[in-house]
Amino acid sequence: MNHIVINAEGLILGRMAAFAAKRALLGDKVDIVNCEKVVISGSKVNVLERYRTKLSRGAPLTGPYYARSPDRMVRRTIRGMLPYKKSKGRDAYERVMCYKGIPTELKDKMVGVKNAEASKLPNLKYMTMGEVMKLLGAR
Repeated sequence: MNHIVINAEGLILGRMAAFAAKRALLGDKVDIVNCEKVVISGSKVNVLERYRTKLSRGAPLTGPYYARSPDRMVRRTIRGMLPYKKSKGRDAYERVMCYKGIPTELKDKMVGVKNAEASKLPNLKYMTMGEVMKLLGAR
């Protein structure tokens, strides 16, 4: 079992989440730091509309429940890429942890994710997770 620390600053959310989910299913412990700086591709209007409908879906008593914190939303995105209703998916989800900023104990072990940089995007239309959550009411 390996311990992987991913610096999410400037990485595309979906590609980074797919990498993290795959490594968690293989048995590695995955920590993701700087979750508020992960990039979501698309125009500002489309990204905000997508997350606004996601947050308003359902009923207050029955769910689904989405947190407005960037680290919780990144972890929820990774959960969508895991078979979380089966035991192997639940175990993998427990091995994934997301943080805002960089905790002191994880500073020296960070790795990058190949092919997930925002510089790979064909245009400059993207937002960070911190900006999206702030516009949708995060503290």
